[in-house]
Amino acid sequence: MGITEIFNLALPLTNPVLIFSLILFIILFIPLILNRFSIPSLIGLIIAGAVIGPFGFNLIARDSSIELFGTVGLLYIMFISSLEMDMPEFKKNSVKSIIFGCYTFFLPMILTIAAGRFLLQYSWMSSILLGSMIASNTLITYPIVSKLGISKNRSVNISIGGTILATIGALLVLAVIVAMNTGELSGRFWFRITTSFIISSLIIFLVFPLVCRWFFKKFDDSVSQYIFVLGLVFLGAYLAEISGFAPIVGAFFVGIALNRLIPQTSALMNRIEFVGNALFIPFFLIGVGMLINFRAFIGSFEAIYVAAMMAILAIVSKYVAAWLAQKSLGFNRDERSVMFGLTNAQAAATLAAVLVGYNVILGYDEAGNPLRMLDENVLNGTVLMILITCTIASFATQKGAINIAASESNVDDSPDVNEVQERILIPLSYPENVEELVNLGVTVKSPQKHSKLVGLNILDSAKPSAANEKTAQKLMLKATKIAASTDSELIPVIRYDTNLVNGVTNVVSEHKITDIIIGLHQKKGISDSFLGTLGLGILQRCNTTTMIYRPLQPISTINRNIIFVPDNAEKELGFPFWLVKVWNIGKNTGAKLVFYGSQRIVNFLSAINENNPIDAEFNFFDDWDDFLILGREMKSNDMLIFILSRKDYPSYASYMAKISTYLNKYFLGNNFLLIYPQQKGVAEHTDYDPTGVSMYEQIPESIEFLDDLLKRVGSLFRKNRNEKR
Repeated sequence: MGITEIFNLALPLTNPVLIFSLILFIILFIPLILNRFSIPSLIGLIIAGAVIGPFGFNLIARDSSIELFGTVGLLYIMFISSLEMDMPEFKKNSVKSIIFGCYTFFLPMILTIAAGRFLLQYSWMSSILLGSMIASNTLITYPIVSKLGISKNRSVNISIGGTILATIGALLVLAVIVAMNTGELSGRFWFRITTSFIISSLIIFLVFPLVCRWFFKKFDDSVSQYIFVLGLVFLGAYLAEISGFAPIVGAFFVGIALNRLIPQTSALMNRIEFVGNALFIPFFLIGVGMLINFRAFIGSFEAIYVAAMMAILAIVSKYVAAWLAQKSLGFNRDERSVMFGLTNAQAAATLAAVLVGYNVILGYDEAGNPLRMLDENVLNGTVLMILITCTIASFATQKGAINIAASESNVDDSPDVNEVQERILIPLSYPENVEELVNLGVTVKSPQKHSKLVGLNILDSAKPSAANEKTAQKLMLKATKIAASTDSELIPVIRYDTNLVNGVTNVVSEHKITDIIIGLHQKKGISDSFLGTLGLGILQRCNTTTMIYRPLQPISTINRNIIFVPDNAEKELGFPFWLVKVWNIGKNTGAKLVFYGSQRIVNFLSAINENNPIDAEFNFFDDWDDFLILGREMKSNDMLIFILSRKDYPSYASYMAKISTYLNKYFLGNNFLLIYPQQKGVAEHTDYDPTGVSMYEQIPESIEFLDDLLKRVGSLFRKNRNEKR
């Protein structure tokens, strides 16, 4: 590039470095300025696009590079919205989602067809196409609910489901109109579009998860994983496109397919959200703004009339749909506001439909001008409608989301939660399992501000060595970086001590540790001597929730967690605290939790799941002396979780002494996690009264306590996530 080209400031700008720099500064400063006035930043980005675009000051042309980044941003919105969905909550409300989808599709469709035919005097075909435009919507305002940490709220899940139903319906109408215009509408057309849609969906939902799980097992490099997932998103989008639907449908389906494989607390999810929110989604919004041509409305009353009519139809019909959903499905006003905001914004499918109608020429007038299915007034009115609906939708979404986030976070000021400073100790010895141990710690920990991970490496005080200390420092640095990639803090501790047990117990006391995660070598089983040493040492001297973990594969690739809960587990002091840890595994990874236990435990956990839904199954089982029969149902991607007990405590049973033998003999190919809960009087046995009644023995009281605890954890997660963003 010559010096003349570098200093060429003719408009539109052609220097790629200058163009990219300008866009980045817009992405940076627009939100900072608008946040001071509580104005959604996406409105500013759209307006900024209009100002710098070809119809504004013409600083930047809307060329192929802008369109490419904009396409990535649009697909990103759809992908993240389904990736962050709470699938158990979505399944629970699937009927409501279908009902709302019908409201938000048919109501705008019917009203717009009538208005187009009788008020705008368009043909029936043009009116139907106009109706499909208004019936669809784009989740432009989804970043608002995601930023405020309510992406798992039921109103958001139902809105996302309703959006995809409405979008598929609108795109199907569009495909039929195109086929009718080209003379291809026949039985063959329906067979082709149905078959191709089914095949592409089966590939996305069945093949993509298998390939992704295999890739995650083989390659743990975070960059490779991110690129691979992004490749799947675009491949899924392409499969949807060749089946006759818009790429956004494919991207949405890929998010659902990979929902379980990308934990919410993982470094990969953090990278996906960061890149999308920092770059691709803002590019899409700026690109939408570049389409706005205000000059088209100067002196053209008809263009203004059409634009106003389209905007009113979109706003009123979508609001009525949300109002009907509120009244018939039992939502509150804030949830209605979020549902309206998420489904009111128009963009992708709307633009696709209007461009199809504009490009279809029905004939020519006497002057030789083309007679289009949708004229320029509709084209320009659509772009203005996009700006109006996005603006109103942004304010509605932000208002409702802020109120919902505030109501869900009211419990955050409760001292009994915030004063508990959870600290999870992770002794680290093997470099190959550092990442998985830290990932488990991030997965099970509660999202409180004061929750910390503590990495520990113990060196032999009798044999001090500079080389060993340097190795330990590298190990701690690796653990710290892994935790930081998930927005978690890990405190590195390197300690000289006489042995492992003394080192761990001393750190537990000094750092007020609440939980311990002990990792086993990936290629080794668990020995009786290890459990014996641990039982005589850490388990007897530390009254903490202690987890012994052997990771053979990444926790994100686990499909089911098989959990064995002993009788009387609910009578233990640490019962609610290990249960929250296990609940977090299911919630953060999306993997199914399959519980086995007594009828009392099964009833107890089922009641908890009613108010705090996760993907879980509860099975009655009481023949613990023959529990190996359950091993027949074990699969390669299952993880075993055993809830154990120290000897002579309420939930202790004789079979627990055989656990190590069973694991080594029958389950060497599976991940496993052994959990020893907190138990009363571990440090001083005299405090333990085996005839006493635990505070958790009465089921109703326990359910209320656990419900409250799980809700607090959920609200803390949302608040913490919002503050990080």
